[in-house]
Amino acid sequence: MSDFPRAVFLDGIQAAYPFLRERVRHTPLIESGGVSERANCAAFGASLRLKMENQQRTGAFKIRGATWKVASLTDAEKARGVVSASAGNHGQGVALAARDAGVLATVFVPRTASIAKIAAMEGYGATVRLDGAEFSDADFAARAYALETGATFIPAFDDDAVITGQGSLGMELFADAPDVDTVIVPIGGGGLFAGVATALKETNPKIRLIGVQAEGADAAARSFAAGRLVPRIEPVDTLADGIAVKSPSPRTWEYIQHYADAVVTVADTFIAEAILLLLSRTKNLVEPSGAASLAALLSQPHLAQGKTICLLCGGNLDLRLLSDLIERGLIRTHRYFRFVSACGDKPGGLASLLTEVAAGGGNVIEVIHNRLSASVPYGRAGVDLLVEVRDEKHIADLTNRLEERGYPVTRLS
Repeated sequence: MSDFPRAVFLDGIQAAYPFLRERVRHTPLIESGGVSERANCAAFGASLRLKMENQQRTGAFKIRGATWKVASLTDAEKARGVVSASAGNHGQGVALAARDAGVLATVFVPRTASIAKIAAMEGYGATVRLDGAEFSDADFAARAYALETGATFIPAFDDDAVITGQGSLGMELFADAPDVDTVIVPIGGGGLFAGVATALKETNPKIRLIGVQAEGADAAARSFAAGRLVPRIEPVDTLADGIAVKSPSPRTWEYIQHYADAVVTVADTFIAEAILLLLSRTKNLVEPSGAASLAALLSQPHLAQGKTICLLCGGNLDLRLLSDLIERGLIRTHRYFRFVSACGDKPGGLASLLTEVAAGGGNVIEVIHNRLSASVPYGRAGVDLLVEVRDEKHIADLTNRLEERGYPVTRLS
């Protein structure tokens, strides 16, 4: 393939691969009939496999680049420690790689970072400092700390050793699936894409590489469409915190521009659906950034061509977010029914309404009894109900039953 400005080549990734193979997990490459059916791959003559990097050490691919970066340091650099900025996964990778090498690590994270990821970084022995509202703020603070203390700054993506380490994932994938036709890769800062793309495209230029970004953090997609680097000016806005980056760096952009066959965006609603689909069909917990590749197929199934692989690059999902996604998913798939009704404002009034819900086969999950609502007539009390149901038909049947018995129903979601 034609060359472009870079410092990472296939031979460098091949040289790092044996070292990393002994220190990171060889994650599974699986098939799921249920996931493939929902992604509608068969309609385009394609098959689908999932690279489960969510099962990697620290729960994400980031350990690969961090381990190779730390291994590349001199003894003097290791003695001064390392520092990084992270939304969570990179920080965990740096923390564990540093601990394994006997090096002190400090990680700066934005105040919006996942509590679970912060706890994991501290569990691996790193000192965690919260600074700023976004990744860029934490990144600035970490670089200032490096200048002040002499610690080596380890970028989340804008570093040749980090990119080389991430390239080991491409080597591993090709070893397991040398016949792959299409690989779909999430893009945040672009380090994963740069490494994987170098490993795959330099081994087999015919492999299609599709980059995926969240709609609310779409600088790489904008840049790819424009043919030049176009950083996002407005704040990032996505539940996929692992790829919530304002822009790839000039370094990683070169790899994206050169190797990507397409860069697409996906809405958070499809990312949420992909998370729940993976949880229900494969019993795997995948974080929003990790599920972005599958979300792209759910929203744009034509992206699957031939033997297609989605990289599920991380699994560190905050349990509070998971709970929210599950409840919203149950509402969207008509397993939960939220509505407002009214009952008599007298003893037994609420009990009578709930008895009718139960008689109609509804399982009450939550009740908010509002006796002071201005929108409810005198002598009546407003009631906000969340009810577990079977499907959309059950919702219609329950609505009819309640209205026939004098209980109004206003559906909320």
